[in-house]
Amino acid sequence: MSAADTVPDDHHPTNRATLMLAIGAIGVVFGDIGTSPLYAFREALAQSAAGGIDASEILGVLSLALWTLLIVVTFKYVLFLMRADNQGEGGVLALTALARRSLGAPARVALVLGATGAALFYGDAIITPALSVLSAVEGLRTIPGGEGVFSENIIQGLTIAILAGLFLIQSRGTTSVSALFGPVCVLWFLTIGGLGLYHIADEPTILRALSPLYGISFLLQHGIIGLFVLGAVFLTVTGAEALTADMGHFGRFPIQLGWFALVFPALVLNYLGQGAFALDALEAATAAGQPFANQDWFFLMAPGLLRIPLVLIATLATIIASQAVITGAFSLTQQAIQLGLLPRLRIRQTSADHSGQIYLPAINWLLLIGVIVLVTQFRSSTAMAAAYGIAVTGTMVVTTCLGYLVVRHHWHWGRAPAIALIAPFLLLDLIFFGSNILRVIEGGWVPLVVAAIIGLLIATWRRGKAIVGAFEARQSIPLADLAAALAKRPPERVEGTAVFLTANPDNTPGALLHNLKHNKVLHERNLIVSVRTADRPTVDADERATVARIDDNFTSVVLKYGFMETPDVPHDLTVNLAITPMKTSYFIGRNTLKASGQVGMPLWQDRIFMFLQRNASDPTDFLRIPPGKVLELGEQVTV
Repeated sequence: MSAADTVPDDHHPTNRATLMLAIGAIGVVFGDIGTSPLYAFREALAQSAAGGIDASEILGVLSLALWTLLIVVTFKYVLFLMRADNQGEGGVLALTALARRSLGAPARVALVLGATGAALFYGDAIITPALSVLSAVEGLRTIPGGEGVFSENIIQGLTIAILAGLFLIQSRGTTSVSALFGPVCVLWFLTIGGLGLYHIADEPTILRALSPLYGISFLLQHGIIGLFVLGAVFLTVTGAEALTADMGHFGRFPIQLGWFALVFPALVLNYLGQGAFALDALEAATAAGQPFANQDWFFLMAPGLLRIPLVLIATLATIIASQAVITGAFSLTQQAIQLGLLPRLRIRQTSADHSGQIYLPAINWLLLIGVIVLVTQFRSSTAMAAAYGIAVTGTMVVTTCLGYLVVRHHWHWGRAPAIALIAPFLLLDLIFFGSNILRVIEGGWVPLVVAAIIGLLIATWRRGKAIVGAFEARQSIPLADLAAALAKRPPERVEGTAVFLTANPDNTPGALLHNLKHNKVLHERNLIVSVRTADRPTVDADERATVARIDDNFTSVVLKYGFMETPDVPHDLTVNLAITPMKTSYFIGRNTLKASGQVGMPLWQDRIFMFLQRNASDPTDFLRIPPGKVLELGEQVTV
């Protein structure tokens, strides 16, 4: 979504600019965590309902929820991880790139952690839209008389229609509506905070839940049930990763301002209000001699006449939260492609003004299919909630481990103080991850399966590319040797400039060898061009090209791009080497792959790699090379 894709200047922001960025951040960054009150308290309380719910359980669950928000979001993300940025960018892959740069090549541990975090994110990206929108639409049943009108099938149909519409408009971009995201979410947080404050006055004793002793006592008294409750309590902090992932769009201070000034107080007030409302309902049921049942506390807090407007604004808020996750999936995929974790995919710019606003058709449609499958199979937000926590907690464990690498090797802290800082966060993450693993059978297997599939694709792609790269290295000869040989026996020359794209500028590109072998000519000017991805989000224009003259025939050019940039080879060659586009031809090596069970990867993995290679975006599209200027040459490679 990236409603504010111009990176702010955190050093000298004006008060007005900071305020506008904070409002934008509230609409983009906090959408997911801001819609958690729709279901988080209800689901956490439901886990302790087997033997009946009493006041101590309401206070205990609420205390756990509030302290989870404070420790995980405020302390870990807002105050610590937001300082571990990569030139202002955050998120799991930005941390991965920063850790790799700090560790030096090959930094395999950082790459494995980054790939794991990315794989888990896709599970989150499927579940978030399905769960959040479905939970909002289910609020229709709380409208007086709505229980009989809005059946499960109608709720599902409305949810799918809303989500399908959201995914269908992605190709048009969100520029025209993104300006509304901030104000709508500000209204949302004011609404949920006001609802909570209204009910706290009815039962002020709920403020006891601010003490961590109630949460600790609950865990000590409930044993294994306490772990299940912890897994559900973690729903209160889903979306915390967005605080760092979108840092490059808004800056650290505006996000922190939005959290402390509005979002955190509104969430605390709403959860306290839900707890107070539940306590009041418990007392009423006990006085009447009736059993006490867990309910949809969020929507029931609102008076009957206000529930329709509340459902509408909740639906808008969940749509905005879903939009943030979808756009996050697009951005993460672009970064993964640039870092070599995934094959090239078709990327379209949806805004002429903001480079961060992109659209990936393949990712969009795969997410839509996944979301529809989840809604139709799980059928309710309660059933789906069990699937949510594992992907989020897994990603948080990865982020914390990467945070240690940054603190230890980029900030250059000693081992002892780095462990002292990270160990409490990692221990808490592992406890939450373990508590969510207990719910695998209930639905937690879904994000694990998605992550496993993505992880397999990443591993296969990297292994296959390594095999192809090794083959090309064996077949090639040093460029300096070829230049010396051609200087002694020059071939026939033709007009114009030839650009030979290669991964290794020191070796002769295969396309150049094939051109000499079959066409027996050499252009007047020959550029050996290699495209590299830096371990930082952007590269300054004056650092873009590194040019080295080899001899009168050849010039080596290395074009460097940040992992959040899209390469534009013709433009940068024109700017840095003054080539004439109409007199330039591009030569690209394209090898034919052959599967074999005797060499390289297993046969089944060969098939996967060949499928990925076939369906990867054409390199000419990815590098923005005009199709009519490209010649492809290659040979057969056994993988």
